[in-house]
Amino acid sequence: MEKFFVLDTNVLLHDPNALFSFADNAVVIPIDVLEELDRFKNENTEMGRNARTVIRALDQLRRSGNLHDGVRVQKTGGRVIVDFQPTPQEEFPLSHEVADNKIISTAYRLQKEGQRVIFISKDINARVKADSLGIKAMDFEKEKVDIETLYPGWREVRVSREEIDSLTKRVKTLKLDCPTFPNEFVVLRAKEDEHKTLLVRTRGIPGEVSKLKEIPPSIMGIKPRNKQQVMSFELLLDDDVQLVALVGQAGTGKTLIALAAGLHKVMKEKRYDRLLVSRPILPLGKDIGYLPGSKEAKLENWMQPIFDNLTLILQASKEQGKKPKRVEDLTQSRVLELEPLTYMRGRSIPNQFIIVDEAQNLTPHEVKTVISRAGEGSKLVLTGDPYQIDNPYLDSSSNGLSYTVERMKNQKLFGSVLLTRSERSTLASIAAEIL
Repeated sequence: MEKFFVLDTNVLLHDPNALFSFADNAVVIPIDVLEELDRFKNENTEMGRNARTVIRALDQLRRSGNLHDGVRVQKTGGRVIVDFQPTPQEEFPLSHEVADNKIISTAYRLQKEGQRVIFISKDINARVKADSLGIKAMDFEKEKVDIETLYPGWREVRVSREEIDSLTKRVKTLKLDCPTFPNEFVVLRAKEDEHKTLLVRTRGIPGEVSKLKEIPPSIMGIKPRNKQQVMSFELLLDDDVQLVALVGQAGTGKTLIALAAGLHKVMKEKRYDRLLVSRPILPLGKDIGYLPGSKEAKLENWMQPIFDNLTLILQASKEQGKKPKRVEDLTQSRVLELEPLTYMRGRSIPNQFIIVDEAQNLTPHEVKTVISRAGEGSKLVLTGDPYQIDNPYLDSSSNGLSYTVERMKNQKLFGSVLLTRSERSTLASIAAEIL
């Protein structure tokens, strides 16, 4: 029996391809969803672009048949229906004054007519409402990953003491019994001695590991404080790894390390033309508005965490006897560029070290858009905490950062590190652990 998937507006704004993601079943677009898409279509945001994509797709389908009766989709074999029939208020227990309720009422009526109905929404409250009415409700899970098994980028393997010694002194590589992913780190721990360890990394052949490259004892005055930070610097300083994801809770140093490595690559090694730093301006990717002042002035408050980290790096560099610089000097000399994420669409960005902070607030589609901006010779770093999300329609499993880590882990140009230890301060570490 054909299933009827009733889509909420937020699903289509999240992923316009959701229109064709339900195989050979019927996808129902309530008229109220169509009207909400119409309100978004003029926005110069990711949601506005998605709204326009859906509207164009519906217009294309309209040419093949009547959307009221349902138009067959050739690729999937399913149907797309635009439902105009209202559910009488006296037959529906929730008020029609609320837009979500009017959308849910379509699913309610179809179920009363004997159809197998599933309501799809990114809005938790809307799903709860539908469920309370006896309607099966689900999140849109096409681009979800299991956050509990998210690829950490490293593992621990037990080997003999002799194998560790031979890799340290004589041989260049060691073949492990377990398979590994490209650029995955392995902590080798001796079976005979719990405290004897060696940090190694997979480079080419799966399951084959070698010692880490020699890196400076400090990068722009910043020294790694734990193994995961060492792993992060290893990936950040390796030009062959063009996409790096640093995942971890607040205080683990992911943004600080990324900025230090970026400045080192730009200022000392001259490998990239400049360091480009971006982050979502607002949770849903909206513009920064018509505020007075230059772009830099408008960005200053939103970019304050970046400025804090840069100030710390420059202070650390000064203490090591290097020529001190102010953050303003970096921006004025174009060594550093701060760019709203909204403005990156349509650009091609070659030969730059690009950092996208707070990437957990981006949808998978938005992250794909950002990654596709990287031109020849550029390196892109995504940082974020999947458990600290401001976007109301994303969670730890559906955000673009988690999705990228899982989908890219088999690629040779990708590396990821899950940082678990807070290094911000003793107070921050205790708070992260027990609060």
